[in-house]
Amino acid sequence: MKYWIFSILTALLAYLAGCLKSTVLASNFVFHRNLRRLGSGNVFVSNFRRIYGWKGAVKLALVELALSLLPLLLGKLLFRSGDHAVVGAALAGFCLVLGRLFPFSYDFRGSYALVPLALMGFSIDASIGIALLIVGIAAVWLSRYLSLGAVLCALTLALTAVLVLDDPLATKLSFFTAGIVILRHIPAMFRIFRHVEPTLSFEQDISYKFDEKF
Repeated sequence: MKYWIFSILTALLAYLAGCLKSTVLASNFVFHRNLRRLGSGNVFVSNFRRIYGWKGAVKLALVELALSLLPLLLGKLLFRSGDHAVVGAALAGFCLVLGRLFPFSYDFRGSYALVPLALMGFSIDASIGIALLIVGIAAVWLSRYLSLGAVLCALTLALTAVLVLDDPLATKLSFFTAGIVILRHIPAMFRIFRHVEPTLSFEQDISYKFDEKF
């Protein structure tokens, strides 16, 4: 009975954490200013970057890491008693990524979820996290496509989960997570094939590239 309660609590809190905007939280609680009333008025990284600069972006990254890590750590803690910490982390990771991709608070129009995906990998197994980090960085650096990086990370998660994890439920949750990431990025893949998907350029301000595209 307690695991049903733990599962519901973990899933709910992780999804809600995924729905939160780190830009809004950083602006309100770190800089004590309402981002919606500044610059262009949107809550994307582009507006945040223009207002607070790269020093502010570092603080934003810390908020994003904390926002993603908290539900993952909670999931591991709640399921630790039955030696199912990896299941708790996988469940939290799935719901966290789901919230990033389909946030109810923003009309279910989400972001690429690269950071939550990588942190999910580390929370499940260090080797999975390292593999996701290497693949994600290499894919984005070489292709300049965030969407392609997300898809390749999802495929890496599914593959490494089969190779590394012994828990079948955690493996299934990893597969489900990979599946929703790939499904969400199908339109972006078609845009890449048509050469109309925005690419990153490290020679200029690229923060607007991180705005929601779905």
